[in-house]
Amino acid sequence: MGKKLKWGILATGGIAESFVKDLAHAENGEGYAVGSRTLASAEKFAEKFNLPKAYGSYEDLAADPAIDVIYVATPHPFHKENVLTCLRAGKAVLCEKPFTVNAKELAELISFTRDQKLFLMEAMWTRFLPVIRKVRDWIEAGEIGDVRLVKADFGFKAPWEPEWRLLNLELGGGALLDTGIYPISFASMVLGPHPEKIMSTAHIGETGVDEHFSILLSYPNGKAASLNGGVRLGLTNEATIHGTKGYIQIPGFLYAREATLYGENAVQTFKDNRTVSGYQFEAEEVGRLLLNGQLESDIITLDESLAILQLMDQVREQWGLKYPSERQ
Repeated sequence: MGKKLKWGILATGGIAESFVKDLAHAENGEGYAVGSRTLASAEKFAEKFNLPKAYGSYEDLAADPAIDVIYVATPHPFHKENVLTCLRAGKAVLCEKPFTVNAKELAELISFTRDQKLFLMEAMWTRFLPVIRKVRDWIEAGEIGDVRLVKADFGFKAPWEPEWRLLNLELGGGALLDTGIYPISFASMVLGPHPEKIMSTAHIGETGVDEHFSILLSYPNGKAASLNGGVRLGLTNEATIHGTKGYIQIPGFLYAREATLYGENAVQTFKDNRTVSGYQFEAEEVGRLLLNGQLESDIITLDESLAILQLMDQVREQWGLKYPSERQ
């Protein structure tokens, strides 16, 4: 058994719980401390998940010298501030997606990170799942020929609660930042983050957020991506990659447990029978990079994360949608 990195968990919400549960199965990392806005919340979380340390502020968590890396699990409007708190304390950071609410905020984080020679990565956990790794292998091996079209959807019908984060413009609510990051990042993984043309449409609901959207990305050589997302509209949540020699279908692609390759002469299915949710794989990737002295993942680089947010900014510009923090 090699060295295990000590993880700090910043925030105590549902995604933090999912991550720390899986972290218990990581080969090169372990949960060590949690920070919350109140000590009571942190202590409750620490007791539930058997973490040795609990802190009543994010600053105190970041100041703990025993922590190697911090997972930022707050809502996205707070990511920039929370990540900076950790980076200023010299900590490596894995930040929940989307990285920030816009590209300007992320550009500032990247500049600081690179100036200080620190580690920072977006927690796009889908990229590190065994099924998605297999899909990339199939594509690289030419199993479906030249990729021409990517289709990906992620949407669910949330209850009508206007003050809830998902429907609250003040909190960066809406489909694009919440569900849209998945299909957009998936298309970026397959076709790249720099389409030649972006066309989109959205339904803006009563609270001013985008309740569902459709995006069409056009790339050179006839390549395209058709992407949809919603928070008030249930979708198939599937992804399909079409090539000149076949296609790959991935049900529930964001948490992918299987994928089927329909080739010219054969059909094959790859299944992942894991017993965990799947967050351990991104944690292990962070651990591998840090233990090797690397500051960035080549599976999702900071430049790609920035390009994805720039694309999302352009989409919102087409809709005329700005968050209150951007109007100041």
